[in-house]
Amino acid sequence: MAAKTPKRIEDFRGKDDLLVVTGAGGFIAGSLVRYFHDKGFARIRAVDKKPLAEWYQRTPGVENLVLDVSSPENCAQACDGAVEVYNLAADMGGMGFIERFRIECLRSVLINTHMIEAAQKAGADRYFFSSSACAYNVDLQKDARSRALKESDAYPANAERGYGWEKLFSEMVCQEYWAERGLKTAIARFHNVYGPHGTWDGGREKAPAALSRKVVEARDNGTYAVEIWGDGTRTRSFMWIGDCVNGIDMIMHCDELIATPINLGSCELVSVNDLLGLIEDIAGCKVERRYDLTQPLGVGGRNSDNTMIRRVLGWEPSTPLRDGLARTYAWIAEQYALRKAGRKVVL
Repeated sequence: MAAKTPKRIEDFRGKDDLLVVTGAGGFIAGSLVRYFHDKGFARIRAVDKKPLAEWYQRTPGVENLVLDVSSPENCAQACDGAVEVYNLAADMGGMGFIERFRIECLRSVLINTHMIEAAQKAGADRYFFSSSACAYNVDLQKDARSRALKESDAYPANAERGYGWEKLFSEMVCQEYWAERGLKTAIARFHNVYGPHGTWDGGREKAPAALSRKVVEARDNGTYAVEIWGDGTRTRSFMWIGDCVNGIDMIMHCDELIATPINLGSCELVSVNDLLGLIEDIAGCKVERRYDLTQPLGVGGRNSDNTMIRRVLGWEPSTPLRDGLARTYAWIAEQYALRKAGRKVVL
C-alpha cells in the first residue's frame, strides 16, 4: 500500500487567511509562527502576555500583540478575523515548575476556555489545543520500564495534579465545541519538546536544556560536576521541535482527527543518565554526577505509543535524539557565552 500523503495547511488555507498563534513569545509557539511564515503565509498574528523584549523569537512581518489571553476581552481581540487559531498559551515549565506551582498551571484552564469561545464567535474554521502527556493516568507511569502510553490510557482519569488535570479538562472542552457548535478542533498531547530558542535557565527548563546548560557551566567553571534530580534512572522520550511543528500542521488539517486527542512525541525512550551521557559525548567531556533525591522527580517512566499517528498520518516524529541534542547543546553554549559577555539573552 502506498504511503499516505498527510494534508498540510497549504491544502486548506489561502496565503492571506489570518492565522492566530497564542503563547508565541514562548518556545513551541514561537517556532510555529516561524514555520508558517516560512511557508509563505502573509497574515499571522502572534500573541503572548510577556513584553516583546522577552519573547524567545520574533518573526519579521508578523503582527505581534502583547495580551493576557486568560481574559475574555483579550481573547476576543486576539481572535478577531481569525480563520485558524492555535492555542499554545499556558503557564508551564519543567517538572520543578509543574510540581511546585500547581495553582498557576490549573489557572491555564481560563486561557483555553476563553480562547475557544472567542475563536468560535469569531467564525474561525479550526482550533488547535496543545495538550500534554501529563494528562495520562499516573498509575501507568510508576516504573521506568512502563509501557508506552496509547491515547486511551488517559481514562480512567488520574492525571498529574495541576497541569495534567487542566489539560484533560481542556481536551473535553475542545471535544464539546465540536459536538455542540461545530468548531473543528485538534488536540495533540505533546511529549517533552526540545530544541533551540527554548527555555534553558531559570527554573522552567526541561531536562535536555537543563542538562545541556549544566554541562556548559561545568566546563566553564572547571568543576566538571553536574547535579541530577533523582537517581537518573527515570525515563522519558523527547521530541525535536521541527517534528513538533510539522506534527501540529498535519494534525490540525486531518479531518479524521477532529476532536480526537493524539500523541505527538518521539518513541525513543531514554533514561536521564543516558540523556546526560549523550550530552557528554556531544560536549566532548565527562562530568561527575551528583544525585539529589530531594528535588521533584515526576513519574517513573513515560513514552509515546505512536501506533495511532502512524496509522492515521503515515508519519511520526523521527529526528534522532542525538541529532537534535547536538543542535540544542550548541545553541545553549552560544547563549551562555553571550550572557557571560554581558549580552542580553532570553532565558
